[in-house]
Amino acid sequence: MTDFDCLQLTFQLASQGTALVSPNPLVGSIVVRDGVIVGKGYHRYDDVKHAEVWALEEAGPRAQGATVYVNLEPCCHGPGKRTPPCVNALIEAGVTRVVASMVDPNPHVDGRGFAELSRAGIETSVGGCELEAQRLNEKYITYAKTARPFVHLKLACSLDGRIATRMGDAKWITGEEARAASQTLRHEYDAILVGINTVLADDPLLTDRTGRLRHRELQRVVLDAGLRLPPDSELARTANELPVIVFTARVDAGAADSQDWPLGFAAGFNARRGALESLGIMVVDVPSRGGNLDLGEVLDELARRRVTSLMVEGGGEVAGSFIDDGLVDKLTFFYSAKIIGGRESVPAIGGHGFGSLAAVCNLEKVDIIRRGPDWEVTGYPDRRSRKKPEE
Repeated sequence: MTDFDCLQLTFQLASQGTALVSPNPLVGSIVVRDGVIVGKGYHRYDDVKHAEVWALEEAGPRAQGATVYVNLEPCCHGPGKRTPPCVNALIEAGVTRVVASMVDPNPHVDGRGFAELSRAGIETSVGGCELEAQRLNEKYITYAKTARPFVHLKLACSLDGRIATRMGDAKWITGEEARAASQTLRHEYDAILVGINTVLADDPLLTDRTGRLRHRELQRVVLDAGLRLPPDSELARTANELPVIVFTARVDAGAADSQDWPLGFAAGFNARRGALESLGIMVVDVPSRGGNLDLGEVLDELARRRVTSLMVEGGGEVAGSFIDDGLVDKLTFFYSAKIIGGRESVPAIGGHGFGSLAAVCNLEKVDIIRRGPDWEVTGYPDRRSRKKPEE
């Protein structure tokens, strides 16, 4: 087997940890001795041990003189962590070579693992299948580098870019296969976010309906500057079963009756807050301007709660705001072969928008997959698109 073949196997193993590792990365590892796989493993957060340790334990004495393959640099930080450093286990096992796809961007690692292995006389090789490795752990990498969640904007819309008719009818724009694929995507994420208008229009539950195992409960997040979330909504009624976080505007008695809020707003606001909190909903204040929440502050607060990945699902104004602020890392559109039309129908992307074609959000690395009668289109905003639109 070539190094390429072996690294591909580590990706397959690592993928088995989907939804089971956050806030850690997806990692798979194999131990190869004389061209034969003698050990393999992948990381699951609840099982504590890292992929390399599982693989070494399965290999036993056969790890002596073997090559270890892993999709991410072995960790080297131990004090205060849940597990001893993987580099120690590799050195103690007597392996002679370690092949990894990429450096771990965690500032506590970032090449130090390879350096320790080299000092111990172990040959190291890094960079094989690196782009694939980065795609596999895109959520972890973004969180490690930016201290913010990886943001994936997902929308279902008609071919002409509408998410609802002028009468607000939105169920169902796409078919069963597209909706199943959407649920599969949702399963990968720590949290799902919608705006209050989507809640008022659709009264969604926002749950992971795949039936697959998760290490962490899906966090359900609502942007609701005026605290209009109905206490009898599906989200409110199930808040004691699955977490609900409502981000709202920071309001105090002195500032509430300003240009942003109507006279007497504060009293009613505080009463609604108390009602929601009594149902088990976590209400979090963030700065706002003109009733629009500071999305950067929202992401920072989610990161403090160890949310490494966020699926943004609606509606059009929320989607537009995330794009306007340059906060989207990935986009997926499920297009149906329908034309809704009409000036008053609801566009998929609202917000401020771009004033010229030269400034628009361009996508790269675009993939298109057929989902029954629908199409799944996924891409990444290029770096030039990650800026706010012109005023």
